[in-house]
Amino acid sequence: MAKANYPVQQMHRIAYTKLTEAQIGEKLRAAVNGPAGASELSDVYAGKQIAILTDHGPSLSYRFASRNRLAVSENGGAATEAGYGALTLGDIVFFTHLVPGTQRGYHVIVDRHTNLATVFEVWFSGDKDNREVQRQAWYGYVEQPGKEPPKGRHAATNRAEGKGYYWKQDNGIETLEFYPSTAYSNFVELTRLGGELGFCAPSDYVLVNDQVCIYQRTECEFSGIQTIYAFDSNRVEQIGARLGFNEKDELEYYVFRGRGEWLGQIAHFEKFGDVGLPPANAPAAAKGARRVYRPMQTFKIFTRPEFDRIAAQHPAKVFPPGPNAMAGNKQEVSDYLVGKTMTLRYDHGPAIEYQFDEIQSLRWRKAGKAVQGAGEWTTARYESWESAPGLIVFAHLLAGEPDHDCHVVVADFDNALASCLHGTMGSPYIGNEAQVENLFGVIEMKGVTPPKYARHQFTDEIVGHALTWNYSTETGLTSMHLYTTPHSLSWIIFGQDSAGGLEWSGPAAYVKIREGIYLGYWLEEACNGTLGAILINMNMMHDCGAGYHGGADGISLSAVGAHARHAGKFNVGKYFQPGRGENVI
Repeated sequence: MAKANYPVQQMHRIAYTKLTEAQIGEKLRAAVNGPAGASELSDVYAGKQIAILTDHGPSLSYRFASRNRLAVSENGGAATEAGYGALTLGDIVFFTHLVPGTQRGYHVIVDRHTNLATVFEVWFSGDKDNREVQRQAWYGYVEQPGKEPPKGRHAATNRAEGKGYYWKQDNGIETLEFYPSTAYSNFVELTRLGGELGFCAPSDYVLVNDQVCIYQRTECEFSGIQTIYAFDSNRVEQIGARLGFNEKDELEYYVFRGRGEWLGQIAHFEKFGDVGLPPANAPAAAKGARRVYRPMQTFKIFTRPEFDRIAAQHPAKVFPPGPNAMAGNKQEVSDYLVGKTMTLRYDHGPAIEYQFDEIQSLRWRKAGKAVQGAGEWTTARYESWESAPGLIVFAHLLAGEPDHDCHVVVADFDNALASCLHGTMGSPYIGNEAQVENLFGVIEMKGVTPPKYARHQFTDEIVGHALTWNYSTETGLTSMHLYTTPHSLSWIIFGQDSAGGLEWSGPAAYVKIREGIYLGYWLEEACNGTLGAILINMNMMHDCGAGYHGGADGISLSAVGAHARHAGKFNVGKYFQPGRGENVI
């Protein structure tokens, strides 16, 4: 796999305008003639009339004047003319339209073989953010005069869960899309954003038949744009639409058809048939309700001066005793370093001298007479873990450093190599949001000859893998890491029933330490500001490392430790190779 010097990436920093309801109404006028599209629209319904009846939802009567004009009557009301666009995939018809003079519309999927239909009612200006597309799925059928209504219905499903696809639309847009949860999905924008980062969004999955599913995502907390399509898992083809406002506040409303490539199937762990819906006796959900992770609504943010004052007032919490939800299954603390003296010399960073006095107490100082503070030892609390023979991870804060610095270090004594995740507090956006840089160097100590040229290297060997992590056997706290690109990962939180639930993504990077052992980090950016830094040992399916966080009670550095299970892999490596060119399916 390719190796590269991956820089620190910035993720969720796309600035979106808080559009007003009036602004959205004005922009929607551009859609009066229906959606755009690169492929020829279908005339499957041109000159015909159909009526769609849904359970507990709208009844829609359509008269299709042509391949792009229709009249629609909602719930027996007066007919309204509108532009529309339709595409077909075998027996499946997808058509979409807005209702002129409103901020509402419909995406309709009909299976002509069964006459069953799913209607996604969509609207703007229905939540705190006007631009965020709202949706409600209704299940029903196309009325057949003189015939009994069909008894079956399309329904929410977990049959798509675990799948991953490469898609190329007829307009040239390429994406990687993964369905690791019944509530969320992950997508990598190869065309729009260059494929560096993976994003996630609340999603719906509807089973049409054994080979066709409907997928819908709304990019909540970002642009609010919606993507919806029906896909055939045998043909690996899709038909659908995109609706919403992009980063330039331009309306995107178009239909597309696409062809793809199956990337693999990862495991899912809930019971067969568990689609993640609330129990039947639960109170009825509000129209459009969905599970959405909105971390910035709960994360207390500070400016950098504010947080500096907070940190000065509250002693740092460094590996405090007591329960730790993220380390119930951590490795045993190691005494390997006790009594050792060494210098870790990083190529493009500091040289740090260490004396390890006790199992959780060290002294450190910057090496070199010309270095400010050199010669002055600072005592720090640390923890260390031996992930493999002669391979030690330890972490500590660097008191007195200007950015509340921390080091999470991998010391490979067999090869005299050291790698460090240097965490600092404060991003250009939030004063208590962690940042990180990778440092590579060597171990200098008595009896050890450090290499001159060899170093640990960035790698993309684990990209595409999915690992589940159980942090506590008692509480059952479990998540899945999906390593979607060389620059990012996603974490999916499992519910009590072991179904994948909410998901978020963050910048990340991976370093190969030894065969099957990788140093990785993720930044919970635009989330809760935490830096997670772990050594992943795939030989024994365990990790060790630390979490670094800044909050209302100051700085904390705490252990991270979990048992792992491999959940499978998506074959995505070729999409991240330099000069991969255009994929032809």
